[in-house]
Amino acid sequence: MRLEEISKLVKRLGAIRGRHTELITVYVPAGANVLVVSKQLEAEKSTAENIKSKSTRKNVIEALEKIVRELRGVTKTPENGLVIFCGNTSDKEGQQNIEFFAIEPHVPMNIRMYRCYQKFLVDPLKEVIEKRDRYGLLVIDKHEATFGLLDGKTIIPLSSHSSGVPGKIKAGGQSAARFSRIREEVSKEYYRRMGENVQKEFGEKSGREVKGILIGGPGPTKEEFLDEAELGPIKQKILAVEDIGYTDEHGLKLLVEKAHTVLEGKELTEEKNILKDFFTFLGKHKEKVAYGENPVRRALEVGAADKLLISEDFDDKNPEVSKELQEQAKNISAEVIFISVETEEGQSFRNLGGVGAFLRFAI
Repeated sequence: MRLEEISKLVKRLGAIRGRHTELITVYVPAGANVLVVSKQLEAEKSTAENIKSKSTRKNVIEALEKIVRELRGVTKTPENGLVIFCGNTSDKEGQQNIEFFAIEPHVPMNIRMYRCYQKFLVDPLKEVIEKRDRYGLLVIDKHEATFGLLDGKTIIPLSSHSSGVPGKIKAGGQSAARFSRIREEVSKEYYRRMGENVQKEFGEKSGREVKGILIGGPGPTKEEFLDEAELGPIKQKILAVEDIGYTDEHGLKLLVEKAHTVLEGKELTEEKNILKDFFTFLGKHKEKVAYGENPVRRALEVGAADKLLISEDFDDKNPEVSKELQEQAKNISAEVIFISVETEEGQSFRNLGGVGAFLRFAI
C-alpha cells in the first residue's frame, strides 16, 4: 500500500466512532511472532465474555474472531510490523458492520499494543506517516539573509536578517583603504552571525531534524560565507550551494527549484515533474492525457489509463467517487498518484478538476 493510500485510510479510521468500546486496535511490532499474537487475541475473547452489554459483547467477540481468522493466513510478520483495526463501523443503532483493516507501515514500528476502545488508536501510525523529509534553506548576500525550511512539499520562511555592511560609496573623509577594511570586518562579523543562526535554525537544539541544508546566493557571497562562518559539524549537512539572484522569500523558492537534482526522488520534485509532464502533454499532445471526472472514467473503463492523478482536495470532497476511480485503476493495473495542493502546480491541477490520467493509447 502506497504511503498516500495509508495516509487516507488512517484519516478515515481516525474519524470513526463506535457506539461503545467495541473498536479494536492491534499493533504488532517488527519481528513479533504472529502465532503468539493470535493466541493472545484468542485469550481476549474470554475477557470479552464479561462485557455486560449484549450487543457490545457480540461485536467485540466477532471482531476478535475476524482478526484471528485473518492472521491464520499470515505466516510471518511483515518486515516493518503490522497494524490491525477491526470493529463495528456502522453508525446506525442496531446495525452491525464488522470491518477489518491491516496496514503494513513503510518504516519499522516497534509498538506492541492491544486496545478495545470507542475509537481506533491511529496516533502512533499517524505520527510515523506525517514524518517528512526536511531540509534547511539559506539564501544570502552581503546585504541580507533569509532562512527557510522545506518540509515535504512546503517551503516555510523562518527568519530574515540585515547585514549592516556599508554600501560601496564611502563616507566623506575616510580613506579608501580604511573604508574597505571596515566593510570587510563588518562582513566577516555578519557571516559569523549568520553561521550561528544556521546552528539555531537547523542544529540539534532547533528540534527540526533536517536531512540536509541548501545554500544559495549571488556571486561569491555564499562561498565567502562558508569560509568565514564557523559552522562546525553541521557543515557536513550542506548538500548544495547554488547561484541565486534573490535573497528574500522568492529566493527560497528559486533555491529549491535550482537544487532539484539534489532533491530528486523527494516528494516536491516528484510531484512537480509529474505535473510538468501532464501540462506539457495537455498543451502539445492532448491525446496522451485526460482530465475531468467523465473523460478519466472513460479512460479507465477502456483500459487506456496508465497513471491516475487525483488531487487530495478532490479526494476529500468526493471520497466515494475517488474510491471508485481508484478501484477501476487497480483493475487495469494503473498507478494511482495523489497530488497535493501545496504547490502552484498542484493548485492548477485542482482548478482543472482535480482528476487526470496519463494514457497508454489515444481514445
